Amino acid sequence: MPSSTALIASRPALEDLLAELQGETAIGIDTEFLRERTYRAELCLVQMTTRHEPVCVDPLALGDLDPLRATFNHGGPLKVLHSGRQDLEVLMPLVGQVAPLFDTQIAASLAGFPAQVGYAELVRRLLGTELPKGQTRTDWSRRPLSPEQVEYARDDVRYLLPLREVLLVDIDRLGRRTWLEEDQLALQDPATLQVDPDRAWQRFKGVAAWDEGRQALLRSLAAWRERRAIARNRPRGWILDDGVLREIVQSVPRSMDELARLPEMPEGVVKHSGDELLAMIEAAQIDHPPPPLPKRERPDPAFVATVKALSSVAQAVAKELDIASEVLATRKDLEDIAAGRDAANVLGGWRADVLADRLRAAI
Repeated sequence: MPSSTALIASRPALEDLLAELQGETAIGIDTEFLRERTYRAELCLVQMTTRHEPVCVDPLALGDLDPLRATFNHGGPLKVLHSGRQDLEVLMPLVGQVAPLFDTQIAASLAGFPAQVGYAELVRRLLGTELPKGQTRTDWSRRPLSPEQVEYARDDVRYLLPLREVLLVDIDRLGRRTWLEEDQLALQDPATLQVDPDRAWQRFKGVAAWDEGRQALLRSLAAWRERRAIARNRPRGWILDDGVLREIVQSVPRSMDELARLPEMPEGVVKHSGDELLAMIEAAQIDHPPPPLPKRERPDPAFVATVKALSSVAQAVAKELDIASEVLATRKDLEDIAAGRDAANVLGGWRADVLADRLRAAI
């Protein structure tokens, strides 16, 4: 991209960049963003590269990234990222679904690297280049960006295309191209990048044994908080802390005074949202007084033994394939199988092909 400047901050410069991208078969992309004070991440920088030179696009200066849609959507070149799920989440509201995709972390995991191997580590091990770490704590929302910050950001995409080429050699040598294609397709499923408030309760652990009324209340409160966080574009914890939400469900307060006495309950939440919270509590139809909370029971020894046996099988197969065992099956996968779900349905795709029968034999 010889004619491009390092930082694209005007519409004419962006149009020049897009013209240069015509005919490219693959581009590397990365993003820098902040999400500490908002529900939706604030996109601060988009880095892109082709076989020529990397460039940074400044969304804060441009305001509108709609011209990037044609490049980033289906029909545009292959987009190469590293551990790209968060980048895709941030980009989707601004440019639509990013596709087709190639994630170098996914490819590396199928080539024998650790499941969460970092970009800098891959660059070091596969390309023999050490990347600088000087800007890791940069506030990317502050302007102007220094030349050092821009160069650091460009390095984040500079090596994506060479990494893809090297990894594909390993993937093809191992005969795992179909595995890779399957996992890359799963990554670009837009349903996995969108938040469903009605599923927000699933973030809470250790609630399966609660009574039906408390579970209904948890679902209502979690969905209410998620929708309010989305509407106000504030972190969900700013609306209501996880611990406070859990305490409401466990103690089931019936009045404003009882709400206000809950540990860590913000006064403003009681004042402005107390009526809504009490209405959800009433709608859950929990007995008064509420049923006692279940005692924390020790895991069933037979279940624990089954999970351990399944884990041993998964580790053995992973060793045979020279990949990390969590790439084959997560702990939750194994617990679901131990609880009675069919291994093929839990794992799906190529993972079921290589592992399901051996897991069934271990039960």
